[in-house]
Amino acid sequence: MAVTIKDVARMANVSVASVSRALNGNGGVTPETQARIREAAARLHYVPHNAARSLITRRTNTIGALLPDLHGAFFSELIRGIDLAARSRGLYLLVSSSHGDATEAAVALRAMQGRVDGLLVMSPHADEAFLDENLPTSLPTVLINSHVRSDRHASLDVDDFGGAHAMTEHLIGLGRKRIVFIAGPEVNHDVQERIRGYREALNAAGMGDRAAVLPGDFTEESGYQAGKQALAMVPRPDAIFAANDMMAIGCLSALSEAQVRTPQDIAVVGFDDIPMARYVTPSLTTVRIRIAELGEAALERLVQMIETPEDEAPRPRAVVGTELVVRASCGGSDMARRRA
Repeated sequence: MAVTIKDVARMANVSVASVSRALNGNGGVTPETQARIREAAARLHYVPHNAARSLITRRTNTIGALLPDLHGAFFSELIRGIDLAARSRGLYLLVSSSHGDATEAAVALRAMQGRVDGLLVMSPHADEAFLDENLPTSLPTVLINSHVRSDRHASLDVDDFGGAHAMTEHLIGLGRKRIVFIAGPEVNHDVQERIRGYREALNAAGMGDRAAVLPGDFTEESGYQAGKQALAMVPRPDAIFAANDMMAIGCLSALSEAQVRTPQDIAVVGFDDIPMARYVTPSLTTVRIRIAELGEAALERLVQMIETPEDEAPRPRAVVGTELVVRASCGGSDMARRRA
């Protein structure tokens, strides 16, 4: 039979209310009484009933996160950052993904309602209509890398445009004249911003007519296939800019297989700076997002909203900067860095 709070109170010879205050850290009991209550709880192996506690506090102490995918180094780092920040505040994390399907994303959001105190949403399907249909207005929500601009929701975006613009300028500065871009999924807001940064940098250099965008889906395989497509182009590109590091790594494999030298024949650069980027050969030049810090910052913004529900001021958009990390794969000075 399960041990109850009444059993703890009986053993410690105190009221149920005193047990509740002591175990919830709400004060109101002497240090001696608190020690006696905790000793009784430990001896009885008492575990507080979180569902019952939620009915009283109206809090689940759980944060929901909806992501487009859970596979790959980027999302692993993002989840790690969110989870570390949540645990430091005594919160738990409930994670789901949509796998590129709007219906799945809607089901996931609805399943989390009532189970979480707030939501972090990173989904290509999260436009205004989708959010209005699937999220109650009372649920605190932070959008990550979203094109939605709404006073109802806070948003935290990476400076994808600035990062891609700076990387393209860097390649042009190295004398690269035929720079091909490998895109990610079309519906992704961050992909569109990276393409825009690439195109505008080429336009500013008078090279807009040389822009070429190859399809990709953020996987190594799509980067490998795009690398093979780039090799078949006439004239061949002298630089390839992939919209994420995983595709850049796949592209490096295609070039190596064809015995094309990187960076002497074709420079290759990526975006994200996942941990693996520095260990491939040649080490990968990339646009750094401090991914774990992005997750931590999103969680902190959400907690502020949860703790100040009376604050109805418009939720400002925050932008997380990027950093150019130059390694061997572009032919520039190894490890030179600058803010994008």
